[in-house]
Parts: sequence; structure tokens; C-alpha cells
Amino acid sequence: MTSTVTLGKKIPDFSATTTGDKQIRLKDLKGKKVVLYFYPRDNTPGCTTEGQDFRDNYKAFQQADTEVFGVSQDSLKSHENFRSKQNFPFDLISDEDGALCRLFDVLKMKSMYGKQFEGIERSTFLIDANGKLQSEWRKVKVPGHVDEVLEAAAKL
Repeated sequence: MTSTVTLGKKIPDFSATTTGDKQIRLKDLKGKKVVLYFYPRDNTPGCTTEGQDFRDNYKAFQQADTEVFGVSQDSLKSHENFRSKQNFPFDLISDEDGALCRLFDVLKMKSMYGKQFEGIERSTFLIDANGKLQSEWRKVKVPGHVDEVLEAAAKL
């Protein structure tokens, strides 16, 4: 997977491992809208708040016929703990090799305490029932973000 996703274009089929020891494939989700939200790390303040916002609005996403998946490079074990602790009703995707992150072009050079490293830029993608990318949010600020995503999903 070298190309990256483009608004209005079909997303290449991918498979990923999620919490609950499941494999998902994009093509198996055809007929449903899909939200993929990429976040830097399990159990950090911003990522926890964002996950809680998706959790608290999950029923509304379901009513909009939309599946929600959180994606980070944390291990499945870390995801299982985070999901359980926060009572997330949706699965988290472990993208340890970064393939999904590269497909959606969310890996960016970051800097912390003077050290440079590659990390996930908080981003969300809304895929329609036919597998086309309809909306993307990059450099996401958590407050109010989930409401925007829900509104866009409900309109599709």
C-alpha cells in the first residue's frame, strides 16, 4: 500500500486486527458508513476524551448506520485494556506496523522534549457505504470534533 486516500475516491480494501481478536476488512463493511479515527496513544488525556466522546455518541452513530473504529499503533493488549477501562462499545484497531496509518497519511514527524519521532497526527475519516472517502478531518482538536463527525455521517 503505497498510495494514500483521496476525498471522493474509493479506499483500497484493507484488513486489520481489532480488539476482541477480530479481523475486519473494509469490503466486509460495504453497505455501512465507517468512521476511522486515528489517535496517538491509549490512556493519554486527549485520546481518552476523544474516545469517550465517540462512546457517548455511539448510539447516534449506530442510528446513522455508521460503524466507529479507533486506530493507533498501540498493541492489542494495550487496546483491550483501554477499551475495557473506558467501556468503549466499538473496537480499536491495532496498527503496529503502521500500514493503515501510511494509507491514510497520518504519520507525521513530531517533537517532544527536543527529540524527533514519527507519530500519529490526530485525524478522522468518514467512508460512505460504497467505500468512498467522503470527509476527512486532520490536525483534530478534540472539543466538539465528534459532533462534527456525527453530523457529517447523519447527512450521508
